[in-house]
Amino acid sequence: MIKLQTIVDTIPSERKIGYEDKILMLGSCFSDEIGEQMKQRNMSVTCNPFGTLYNPLSIANAIHSSFVHCTSYIVHHDGLWHSMMHHGSFSRPTREEAEEAVKASIETMQTALQEATVVIVTFGTAWIYEMNGEIVGNCHKLPADRFTRRRLTVEEIVAAWQPIIERYPDKHWIFTVSPIRHIKDGLHENQLSKATLLMAIEHLTAEGGLTVERSYSGAVIQRSVHYFPSYEILLDELRDYRFYADDLVHPSSLAVNYIWERFVDTFCTPQTRNEMIIQHKRWKFDHHRPLH
Repeated sequence: MIKLQTIVDTIPSERKIGYEDKILMLGSCFSDEIGEQMKQRNMSVTCNPFGTLYNPLSIANAIHSSFVHCTSYIVHHDGLWHSMMHHGSFSRPTREEAEEAVKASIETMQTALQEATVVIVTFGTAWIYEMNGEIVGNCHKLPADRFTRRRLTVEEIVAAWQPIIERYPDKHWIFTVSPIRHIKDGLHENQLSKATLLMAIEHLTAEGGLTVERSYSGAVIQRSVHYFPSYEILLDELRDYRFYADDLVHPSSLAVNYIWERFVDTFCTPQTRNEMIIQHKRWKFDHHRPLH
């Protein structure tokens, strides 16, 4: 039989995700896509309390804000007040409103991180922008001369994330790299960026992604860190442009659904998958809009 695809192998995870789990999704807009799939199946999931974030250090800073003083600073530009750590959806007409939105997001992050049994992190790019020596999560269309642009190193990413994983060793950590290309960086620069992210995750999952035993605070617990190859699935299995949206960068709904199915096959039991089918049918019924 002639093969028409290069299939990316995924090893079923020993630690499964089920309806008993509370899930925290962090990172690029690909996290929002997968998070929406979970919401449609009535799973307990919180998506991006700080809004969409793309680089690993901004995502790490969002987590740090839940247990240390938040270093977010707010600036005024083009009629709105913006938090440089947050997505543009947190921008407000007054500083007081912006500060209130930021405070609410930190509280949401604190609760979600504390309760989460599964944390799924999607790195989008290794390119960062620094303003006054601090990495920003969003430039909010401020003048380019106010920022310094550079690419993170593998060592910087690992140094930021290893302590977080060790701080929460009881959680199931799943890392993935967004398959969305950042073509504004340039295609070659995008490849370098994605390679940096992949190498960093390789270090974070050095034990092969399997659940292992290790001592923490005098107790023996299970530590689970996995990589899910969403990047490879879209670029290698679904390399045809029919799997992309009109901008030829973002995955189409068909591609998102396919990657979602591969994710479910990797991390969910048959019983959970059956329950997902039931819950999704209920969601579609509840959201059905009659013609008359």
